[in-house]
Amino acid sequence: MTTTPMRRTTVAAATVLLAATAGCAGPRTETPTTAAATADRPLGAARTAPSSAGGPAAAPDRGFTLVASGDVLPHASIIRQAQADAGGTGYDFRPMLAGVKPVVSRADLAICHMETVYGKDGGPYTGYPSFKSPPEVATALAATGYDACSTASNHTLDDGAAGLGRTLDALDKAGIRHAGSARTAEEAARPTLLPVGGAKVAHLAYTYGTNGIPLPEGRPWAVNLIDENRILTDARAARTAGADVVVVSLHWGTEWQTAPDKQQLDLGRSLTAAATGGRPDIDLIIGTHAHVPQAYEKVNGTWIVYGMGDQIAGDMINHSGAFDPRGNQGTIGRFTFAPPAGPGARWKVAKAEFLPQWFNTGTGRVTNLNAAIRSGENLTAVRDRIRQVALSRGAAKDGLVMGE
Repeated sequence: MTTTPMRRTTVAAATVLLAATAGCAGPRTETPTTAAATADRPLGAARTAPSSAGGPAAAPDRGFTLVASGDVLPHASIIRQAQADAGGTGYDFRPMLAGVKPVVSRADLAICHMETVYGKDGGPYTGYPSFKSPPEVATALAATGYDACSTASNHTLDDGAAGLGRTLDALDKAGIRHAGSARTAEEAARPTLLPVGGAKVAHLAYTYGTNGIPLPEGRPWAVNLIDENRILTDARAARTAGADVVVVSLHWGTEWQTAPDKQQLDLGRSLTAAATGGRPDIDLIIGTHAHVPQAYEKVNGTWIVYGMGDQIAGDMINHSGAFDPRGNQGTIGRFTFAPPAGPGARWKVAKAEFLPQWFNTGTGRVTNLNAAIRSGENLTAVRDRIRQVALSRGAAKDGLVMGE
């Protein structure tokens, strides 16, 4: 299981930077390993107004906040919990996410990572190793305040092209934009543009692989695979399409490894160094897949979250066969973007924050750790461990702080 909403252009099946091996874990996990678009439209009514169409926003007078969170990975135990929360009829994932709804819903733009694909209405639904989740997950994500989700992961093809299509259909129905997988070549070729505040945000998403499952015959564009040249080509195309800010979701890294691996570090440096006309091609990188929280770091002036950890997952068993509590720990990244100083200048992150979170598998609830600690819960050690990891590559010196 790994992390994984927006769109991209055609990707060749053979170009991946990482070798995929196993699947996502629940009672177990996969072995370690080294975008589809929708029409440009405003976000929900509770959000700020969109910018004008047809190019970068002119003289924007306000910034915006963006939040992003980690893998939504419904193991069999999670599906059972959602059924119980629905009273035994259907599935209700909204109570699981209620603890982070205040943070997510208050952001101007909220991005999740939908790791799994959805099964048919009525099921059957399955957890690890080949996931088919209830489509009610999408309804809960929308109710929590998410605007978009990355859908490129090593599980995107767990149920072939049919599962991929059902997932995007359900997200569309729920009003959630998506990036990283596509139903048609035309959809794959369009960037996902998200008007927010005075800006247009492009969301692109890619995965290291699909657990060895080949891309559907005749559909090399179905899932975005990580390739540096393709990512930069897509980012530049998004700028041409009018994007003021380009956000890239990457399903990458080595499972259960707290430190970012060489591929993450090398690719992160290359992507953040790329610029066109003196303006960086990418403005934010958000990572998923490792199942554990990883560091935040500002590289070449651009923030990278190497791994946000899992947001929803069952009890996680690591590669040693032991329960590993880190698999239910994560962060929400919150970035406040300020308008550019002048025409053609960059939208800059004026404030970077991480918010520690934890999925309580006993209650089946996502917990905002700072809020829980304020209310008297004894979770300080968990919160402090996540904080240590988030700051482990010196991000504090560049202004990263723990948010509430």
